Amino acid sequence: MEYIVLDLEWNQAWPGSSAAKQGLPLHGEIIQIGAVRLLEDRTVADEFQLLVRSQFFKKLNKKVSSLTGIKEARLKAEGVPFPEAVERFRAWCGEDVVFLTWGFDDVMILRENLSIHNLPSDWVLRWYNAQMIFNTQTDGSTNQRALKTAMELLHIEPSRPAHDALGDAYHTALICARLDLERGIREYGGAVRAHENGFHGAELPGCLSRTVYHGYADKREALTKMSGAENLCPRCGQAMAAGKWIAQPGRRYMNLSSCEAHGKFLVRVRLQQEEGGLRVSRLLYDGDSEAAKAYEKAAANPPKRPRRHRRRHKKAAAAQPKAQ
Repeated sequence: MEYIVLDLEWNQAWPGSSAAKQGLPLHGEIIQIGAVRLLEDRTVADEFQLLVRSQFFKKLNKKVSSLTGIKEARLKAEGVPFPEAVERFRAWCGEDVVFLTWGFDDVMILRENLSIHNLPSDWVLRWYNAQMIFNTQTDGSTNQRALKTAMELLHIEPSRPAHDALGDAYHTALICARLDLERGIREYGGAVRAHENGFHGAELPGCLSRTVYHGYADKREALTKMSGAENLCPRCGQAMAAGKWIAQPGRRYMNLSSCEAHGKFLVRVRLQQEEGGLRVSRLLYDGDSEAAKAYEKAAANPPKRPRRHRRRHKKAAAAQPKAQ
């Protein structure tokens, strides 16, 4: 068995563009595939890299171009259509391989791209996020470590460009070569659960717990569950009465819930699309935390709705004769 360490770069639709307005089930369109083969003895072997021509998001996002260094002219000149790129990549991978990525997003994006092109995705079922294995076999952190941070912890000097598909795949392969991958795969389920329910560096002070839920059909179902069946007091486990949901940037929502016996608690959720429905990350805070105070301030000062201005028909002006 061999490991294919995979990294992808993808384009995103310009906000307000015709591509964005189409509402395609596509969070990003792949523009670059980079991969490195890791042998069973964890020897870094051959490499694969290919540019992919856009079909749906044809205008290259400036932020994506700046981050990756890929220019639109080069993409049009050197990129191949996605079905051809996938065929060539699969032929290079061969049979009996396991995919490793640095993060959860790459495989989700790959499966979305395969789906929109009506291509099979069963060949990427054997896949693992190397971040989880790295955390388990280093300091047990539940954070999603940046690739650069992991390299620094293992004293690996960067030798390839960052935010380049092959460069990031190569550096990820160097990290994976230091890990016990067979043991990491055996323990993978526990590592993911620890990550999902653990604390993460960006949370505000006063956070009591983090829980992740999967498989909700839409926002309404998710928020209904989060303020109903899943809204239990962290002290006694009894149902809490939920306040009004207040929207925040980035598909985040918060409400102030209360338990008759133990007082108020702030509930914050973040909704993310994944294969099979919505993923909900639910954070619970003490009622006297800074996060709860931020909720009370937002509830007391709701944003004003923009006023709609009617177009005034200038009947009087239209009735007057034009100057000769």
